[in-house]
Amino acid sequence: MSIWRTKSIEASMADSLEKGHNLKRTLGTWDLMVMGVAVAVGAGIFSVGAKAAGSYAGPSVTLAFLLAALTCALAIMCYAEFASAVPVAGSAYTFTYATLGELLAWIIGWDLILEMLTAAAVIAKYWGIYLSSVFELLHWNVPATINILGLDVSWGAFVIVAIFTTLLVLGTKLSARVASVFTILKVAIVLFVIVAGAFFINPANYSPFIPAAIQTTGGDGDVWMQSLFSFMTGAHPAQYGLFGLLAGASLVFFAFIGFDVVATSAEEVKNPQKTLPRGIFAGLAIVTVLYLGVSLVLTGMVPYTVLAQDPNASLATAFVAVGAGWAAEVISVGILIGLTTVIMVLLLGLSRVLFAMSRDGLLPRGLSVTSAKRGTPARVQIIAGTAVALIAGLTNVGVLEEMINIGTLSAFVLVSIAVIVLRKKRPDLKRAFKVPFSPYLPILSAVLCFWLMLNLTTLTWVRFAVWLLIGLAVYFAYGRRHSVVGIEAKRVFDETVRTEAVREENSLRD
Repeated sequence: MSIWRTKSIEASMADSLEKGHNLKRTLGTWDLMVMGVAVAVGAGIFSVGAKAAGSYAGPSVTLAFLLAALTCALAIMCYAEFASAVPVAGSAYTFTYATLGELLAWIIGWDLILEMLTAAAVIAKYWGIYLSSVFELLHWNVPATINILGLDVSWGAFVIVAIFTTLLVLGTKLSARVASVFTILKVAIVLFVIVAGAFFINPANYSPFIPAAIQTTGGDGDVWMQSLFSFMTGAHPAQYGLFGLLAGASLVFFAFIGFDVVATSAEEVKNPQKTLPRGIFAGLAIVTVLYLGVSLVLTGMVPYTVLAQDPNASLATAFVAVGAGWAAEVISVGILIGLTTVIMVLLLGLSRVLFAMSRDGLLPRGLSVTSAKRGTPARVQIIAGTAVALIAGLTNVGVLEEMINIGTLSAFVLVSIAVIVLRKKRPDLKRAFKVPFSPYLPILSAVLCFWLMLNLTTLTWVRFAVWLLIGLAVYFAYGRRHSVVGIEAKRVFDETVRTEAVREENSLRD
């Protein structure tokens, strides 16, 4: 059967009601807004902006954040239209299945697994490291790793993943309440840092707002670390100037990933047609304001050249430079609290994508069984948590950071295209939210996201290609043969052939 077969909207909606394979609708607008803020406001708000300002954009990092936010907003509009029309689990995977076919749906589902698995593992690892930093503030000597059978194990990663895996198994609403408490705390810390930093702003540090471009050169060994765009065009990597600003936007886009994760919970949302768009956009608006505030304070406190001198520059670097070292302690606590909720939302998103793919038969259907009492996919949640804990606790996850970006952006590109296709295929479908100026804004979204992908390193693209090849092997070895849509299509085809054969035989007898 065709690898381009699609799953109808009606079939997806019917699956969301299948007893033993369905989720409870318990989330409201507040829960979704908190979820968006929870996953986007983490360590990045304290570190990514400093790196982008020092190495790429200078004070214009604020524009880089704004460009990244606008790009994210365009993609999120496409997600919101889909989620309001097809409020079932799976996010981009489900949307692509309904429009572009099974193979592309598998690829995007595989990409989402990459995004959320690596993001959860990377952040869980850093959570353990920052936990040790907080212990140091209390003068407790607690190492970030312990040696078990000759292996250095990041025990903090295991602990935090185990806690949130348990909470998510017990219920999505319970997890959302816990996330609300942590999210309010970390937003309060970010606001405190912004207000405190504002007293140290020197307007002279904003000039030049967009520093003159500086070409950087490197040896042949740098080929894997330069952007794919630079590799294809032969252009030298640039610091500052317009291209530095664009490179900075590619870097800080990492700070906005996660809003697609909110869409994976569509099947657990009450009144999703209205609630999903409101929750997603409210969360994005809050995050954008926080990032713009932090970037303005950061580049106003110290010259961008100070940040450029420190390869590990962060917001704490700026506070130390102006003699306010106490803020570094506040920031350490803020990072720990910030990372906590990010891990929870990513574990939720990962399990929901795996749940949707397994319910469709592309992965073993037994994974999509849900608890009769709590309505959560306990099996797949525990498997997802175990995988994240093992990767975070036992490996060096730092090399995987850019894989998070490419997985997210590839999903954004396909969803932007898919929303145009769905408008053409199903103009009759009720949509509580529509992307304005379609198809122009969805096309712009796809182009901008693909541009950001081109600014990722060639090594990231090579790793991404390897991941896709592994995914294709799994699909053709298992998913294609066990697809519920494919099995049903084959049954209908065989029934039609049998009916035609009987009809022909009867006509010959007559």
